Amino acid sequence: MRVIIVDDEIKALQLFLSQIVDIELEYRFFKDDEKAILDFVSNNEVSGAFLDVNMPNIDGISLAKKLIAKDPHIKIVYVTGTNTKMEDLPKEIVDNVIDIIYKPFTTDIIEKDLRMISKKIPKLEVTMFGSFDCFINNHIVTFSSSKSKELFALLLTLNGKSLTMDQAISYLWPDKDLDKAKILYRDAVWRLRSTLEEIQFPCVDFKRAMLVLNKTNIKCDYYDFLDGKKKIKEDVATFLSSYDWSLDFENEIYLMSQKSNK
Repeated sequence: MRVIIVDDEIKALQLFLSQIVDIELEYRFFKDDEKAILDFVSNNEVSGAFLDVNMPNIDGISLAKKLIAKDPHIKIVYVTGTNTKMEDLPKEIVDNVIDIIYKPFTTDIIEKDLRMISKKIPKLEVTMFGSFDCFINNHIVTFSSSKSKELFALLLTLNGKSLTMDQAISYLWPDKDLDKAKILYRDAVWRLRSTLEEIQFPCVDFKRAMLVLNKTNIKCDYYDFLDGKKKIKEDVATFLSSYDWSLDFENEIYLMSQKSNK
């Protein structure tokens, strides 16, 4: 989980650092530099923002509106020395604000709010051994086409490596005429993008003729196996067994499973 902390006072940022230094967390500090903050959020996955309310260059209310416009799921915690209350906040941001912390604050309060932010982060759970299924917050994901689901399976298998259009076609439509295959590829990409938007889990970067998976907040039995956190109880041959191209990865998985079982 990654958060940003914004305050115009260096002492306030130093105090915040002293409270979170022992917490396992990705974080980035900013003074009230609106451009730097928005650029960072545009290019990085940020789950929460701890904002001062009153700052010289931009106030915390205006900044929250711009952060929410960039990412409607970002959670806001106000850190303030003023008497700001929830009822003082504009309606367009109140649903994203989970707390108002009054200075001076304690580590316990920060940890409580970090837990709240973590609980509100959408999580995708994936099974790739036995059957291929995806669950968002414990609800199964329904793909609008079998090929968009297969395309997502391929992206997951590549474990964060980029997938070009040509590579996708060679795996998913090896026997199709190239022009026809490109049409089928674009349709699968469009359908996959629509599904991810519907479940509000934007984990794929859709570049021109290339796709890249962002593994953040994806829990997957295959990844647990690769990381040595899980032994395979099922037969290796059950790995994405409905897809012929999975055989390209089966031997590597088999060798790894033999090592892990020794």
